Amino acid sequence: MLSAPEIVALMRQAVPPGRETLDDPSLTRLQELTRALLEAKPDAQQEYARFLAISERALPLPGGELDAWLRGKTVVVVGGTGCIGSKLMQQVELRCPKRLVSAGRGVTEGYPRLPGAEYLRADIRDRSRLATVFEEVRPDVVFHVAAQRDPGLAEQEVHRTLSTNVLGTQNVITVAAEVGVPQVVCASTGKALRPYSPDVYTASKRVAEWLVAAAAAGSTSTTYSTARFTHVVDNSIIHGRLLDWCRGGVIRLHSADIGFYGESALESAQLLLAAGLGARPGELRVHAITDLSWPVTLLDVTLGVLARTGSATPIYVSGYDRGYEPIPFPGLYDPLTAGEVSPLLSAFEAATAEPMPGGMVDAFPLAVTPGPELDQRLQDLEEACHGTEDPAVLRPALDELSWALLDATLSAVDQPVLARAAQLTVKHQGTLIPEHQRMLAAIMREAGISESALV
Repeated sequence: MLSAPEIVALMRQAVPPGRETLDDPSLTRLQELTRALLEAKPDAQQEYARFLAISERALPLPGGELDAWLRGKTVVVVGGTGCIGSKLMQQVELRCPKRLVSAGRGVTEGYPRLPGAEYLRADIRDRSRLATVFEEVRPDVVFHVAAQRDPGLAEQEVHRTLSTNVLGTQNVITVAAEVGVPQVVCASTGKALRPYSPDVYTASKRVAEWLVAAAAAGSTSTTYSTARFTHVVDNSIIHGRLLDWCRGGVIRLHSADIGFYGESALESAQLLLAAGLGARPGELRVHAITDLSWPVTLLDVTLGVLARTGSATPIYVSGYDRGYEPIPFPGLYDPLTAGEVSPLLSAFEAATAEPMPGGMVDAFPLAVTPGPELDQRLQDLEEACHGTEDPAVLRPALDELSWALLDATLSAVDQPVLARAAQLTVKHQGTLIPEHQRMLAAIMREAGISESALV
C-alpha cells in the first residue's frame, strides 16, 4: 500500500494545482486517489473527532473577580448575535449585569437569544446609529466582536472588509470616547501576529489592533484590551465548506500539509472576559490562550469528514487562494521562546509577554511608535474608502498603511529582539519572497545591523 505522502504526490502529479475547473478524467483519477488516501490514513477519523471535541473546551476564570467587575453594570456587546457574540452574551448574563444589550446588524441567525437581554440594530459602519445606541444605553463596558472574518471573502469584498474591520473599529472607539464609556474590550485574530501582510483580512485586523492601541495610549478615561482568537471550531469556515463539498463538487485544499490551532467559541468568549480583567490604563494589552494543544491536521479533518459522511467527493490540492499565506516569515517565531507562550504571539510580542494569574492566558502590551507617516497613511485609506469601492484603489492604500505600520511596530521593539529575528531570517535569504525580503531589510535597518554582521 502506498503511503499518504506518496498518494498526495500522485494527486499533484495527476492534477496540478491552479485549475479553476476539472474535467471528467481528472475527477475520476482524484476519486481513485482519495479512496486510496482514506485507506492509507484510517486514524484520520480520530483526528477529526479531536477537532470536533475542541468545541467543548472552556477556560477557568476567577468567578469572584468577574462578579465584582460586571455585576450591576450596563454591558453592550457589539456583534452579540453571532457565534462568539452569543456565547459572550450568555457568559456576561451569568454575572448579573444591570442591563445587557446586543448591538448588531441582526442578520446572523441560528444562535440562541437571551430572554432578559435587549437586541438593538446598529451597523458599526454607521457611526451615527452606533452613537444613538451608545447615548441611549450609556454602557459601562463595551465588547466589540463584530467583524468580517472570512480571509477569502475579504479579497473579493475589499471595501466591505475595510469599512467593517478598520472604519467600524474606529467608529466604536470614537463613539465610546464621545459617550464616556469606561471600558472597551475588542476581539482580534491570531493572524494579526504577522507584522506585515499583503492579505486584506490580516492587514485590516492589524490596523484595527493599532487603532485600539492608539486609543488606549491617548485616553485617561477609557481602558482598552484585546483578545486574539485562532480558528474557532464552532463556526469553522473550512469545516462548513468541507460539509458542503461532500454534498457534491470537489474538495479544494490549499495544501495537504496544513496544520492549524483551534479553540471553542466558549473559550473565545471567556478569553474576552479575561482580557477585560487584564486591562491596564494607558496601554493596550493583547491576550491569547497559552496552550491551544496540538495543531489539527487539515488533511485528516478532511478525510474524517469524508469517512463520516460516506461521500465520494474527490480531494483536489488546488494551491493557495489569495488571502491565505503559503509561507510564514522565517523570523516570526523564535525557537528559544516559541514553546513558552501562546502560538498567537510573534517573537516580537513574546519578548514582553507575561502570563495572567492562573497561567492559562498570556498578555503583552502592543507597542507602536506614533508618527505623522502612520497617521497620513490612515487618512489616505479612510479617504479612499469614503471615495470609492474599487479594490484597485483600496488595496494600495491598505498596503501603504501596512508597511508604515510595520516600521512603526519595529521601532518599538528592543534591538536584541530585532537582531535575533534578523539572525533567524537571513539564513533563508536565498529563498525569501519579495515581501519577506523587504521585511528583513526593515528589521535590519531598525536594528542598526548590516548583513555582513549576521553571516
